[in-house]
Amino acid sequence: MLAPYIGMKNFNFKLIIVIVLALQLACCRDLSPSKYVLKLPKPPPAWVSLLGEPCWRIEWFAPNGQKQAADFQSAGNPEVELPVTWTNPVIAWPYWPIHNLSPGIFKPVGGLFPFDIEENSIILSWEAGPDVVFYMELAIASANDKKPLKTPANFDWPRFRELFHDETLKKETREDPWLVNWRSVAEKTVSANFDKRRLVPEKNESMCIPVPPGPWYGTSPFTKPLLFGENEDVVFPARPGINLWVSEDGILRVNGKTWVFSKIKD
Repeated sequence: MLAPYIGMKNFNFKLIIVIVLALQLACCRDLSPSKYVLKLPKPPPAWVSLLGEPCWRIEWFAPNGQKQAADFQSAGNPEVELPVTWTNPVIAWPYWPIHNLSPGIFKPVGGLFPFDIEENSIILSWEAGPDVVFYMELAIASANDKKPLKTPANFDWPRFRELFHDETLKKETREDPWLVNWRSVAEKTVSANFDKRRLVPEKNESMCIPVPPGPWYGTSPFTKPLLFGENEDVVFPARPGINLWVSEDGILRVNGKTWVFSKIKD
């Protein structure tokens, strides 16, 4: 039996879990794996205009529980085979090898079985991207802490998704969930419990960089472009790790105090 641990006590919670179990059992019937066609959303127009159509790196778990990965071009709808006995993620990372932009730099789309199923398809969306990344981080954290009851399959995903329509959550987080450090949230969720008060933007450092005024587009599909006046300092909000922005003038990579500006290849 699933042991929910999201930390939000509500009478309806157990009912949600029962419904999820019923859906999973109805889907699997004889517990055999099922194949699903992936339906991906369109990339943000600015990304396509500046970089071209992306390639995609698909990641999912096979019926034997092993993590799988495959690459494909934008055309077509790939198919994956999933175990249908528990909540499962599918993640798709856009990338542009011609510009040396590998998978993992730009934020992904995602979908969760069985919540994002429509007939024989899994509907991937930008909104579910943070869900599947959080799922992966929970899986790693629960394995590292040897706490099998706190695996992501036991998490209340419908209730989690409702949080982003809750006005008590910080506006910045609701507008762009990628501002959250999901690895940190997952580790604290496993070591203690889930607390929505941890869903806050990660701290950043303002960096003034002598590049053209933009507009500059970030790696999150939800981030508003940065545009500066002709005589205005060009200041970027750099977070820990690799940051990247792209404009018609080129690609800007920032890591710590180091930054590199390069022209976009034709």
